[in-house]
Amino acid sequence: MQVELLYHTPEPERAVATAARLCYAPIGASELMESLSDEGIRKVLATILASGHLSTLEHASYTFAIDGVSRALTHQLVRHRLASFNQQSQRYVKFAEGLDVVKPASIAENDEASHLFDEMISKTIETYQAFLEAGIPAEDARYILPNAAETKIVVTMNIRELLHFFNLRCCNRAQW
Repeated sequence: MQVELLYHTPEPERAVATAARLCYAPIGASELMESLSDEGIRKVLATILASGHLSTLEHASYTFAIDGVSRALTHQLVRHRLASFNQQSQRYVKFAEGLDVVKPASIAENDEASHLFDEMISKTIETYQAFLEAGIPAEDARYILPNAAETKIVVTMNIRELLHFFNLRCCNRAQW
């Protein structure tokens, strides 16, 4: 798996602190943003976290490119509804040259299981390519592709959702 930060809100701490301060300020957001000192921002952020006023964290977001993960993983990832996703399409991207897959460690570490996995993936790719050669549209041929199929996805989350995501996905009971 490769994860790359593509973009983030410039000065996210300043954006969040400005949003929080606006709730209690007689001046506008632009003026607040310019007037906040680094120390003032730190104090506002500490207050936000201590008070649970987390809606202000939604004003800063991060966009990531995630490559080399399985469809099974992205099925878990897209359950986080407050994020935005764009995933490599199996409808428009034809895997005529072959399909990369992600093999779980529990299978890779078991010689018999690993061999069976490789055989099944090989047969699946062979059948998929035969479908394409027979004129079956990729959008229909993809129905036989496994959850192990490697994919790419772009994900954008705000800070509040990132915290929620990490709280759930870093739990030892979560698959990914």
